[in-house]
Amino acid sequence: MSIEKISKELAWQLRHEVMWPDKPLDYVKLTDDDAGVHYGLFEEGKLLSVVSLFLKGPEAQFRKFATKKNEQGKGHGSRLLAHVLEEARTAGAKRIFCNARSEKAPFYEKFGLLKTEEEFEKGGKRYVVMEKAGEKEQ
Repeated sequence: MSIEKISKELAWQLRHEVMWPDKPLDYVKLTDDDAGVHYGLFEEGKLLSVVSLFLKGPEAQFRKFATKKNEQGKGHGSRLLAHVLEEARTAGAKRIFCNARSEKAPFYEKFGLLKTEEEFEKGGKRYVVMEKAGEKEQ
């Protein structure tokens, strides 16, 4: 198993397959994808999970986290998320956040992310902004 930086186009493919298969491919593209660092978790050469990290000053946001449906629950997403959280922390992020689907909040809580008061709906799905401090330990 390996975690590698990948192209945005490769990230789009898995995002589309997992997150919004009923929408056009353009629906999963982000206007700032060129500014992000895209990561993929591979096993035996197969891409199983993706996430994109956006660093903006003291903040880091991870977005479009997706794991193949038949590979969920096997720890792949957890490994990838732990890697990306460490990348953000190492880059000096003071705040790390995401827009989590509401039903997935317990998964993110295992990584120390806490729900904020900010909630919204997109595409018929409920989301909550979750965050954690990312400061390096002294």
